[in-house]
Amino acid sequence: MSAVADDVAARARGGDRAAFEALIRSEKAGLYAFVRRYVGDRDDAYDVVQESFVAAWRAIGRYDPSRRFGVWLRAIALNKCRDHGRRALVRRLAHGAFAAEQAHLPASEFDAEGEGRLARLDRAVARLPPMYKEPLLLTTAGGLSHEEAAGVLGVSAKAVEMRLYRARRRLAELIDRPDA
Repeated sequence: MSAVADDVAARARGGDRAAFEALIRSEKAGLYAFVRRYVGDRDDAYDVVQESFVAAWRAIGRYDPSRRFGVWLRAIALNKCRDHGRRALVRRLAHGAFAAEQAHLPASEFDAEGEGRLARLDRAVARLPPMYKEPLLLTTAGGLSHEEAAGVLGVSAKAVEMRLYRARRRLAELIDRPDA
């Protein structure tokens, strides 16, 4: 971080709401992109991002200024994404609609030439196991380095690299053969 960013982060850690809001403004777009790719739904992503900001504010006293604020915030958002996924699964199972929801695709997911590429990619990413989806999203949508993603996930940078390789290979299979 730059000296200015370090100062803003230190002020935020001390409880300065304006400094915290400045940090949030600088991270908002990137965090939303990461969460949107993880949860797959725009409205849900917005909710998860808001939950992440609230959780970050509540935990700001535990922020370690030796880490980039964005990395710390993405770790919080990743946990919120996981929570969201668990709650969504419970809701689908409780309503007995799991299979129906898996087959249902809203009309907005299609374009004039058939299924949109971005929609196919979103669904393929959603089908990845968390072990592959999380490093992929942290590095691509989250903008973290392999080392930073490794810190968030509690694994080595080499493990992140291997999981990314496997995630990309699996994505290619899912996009080429959606039934895979």
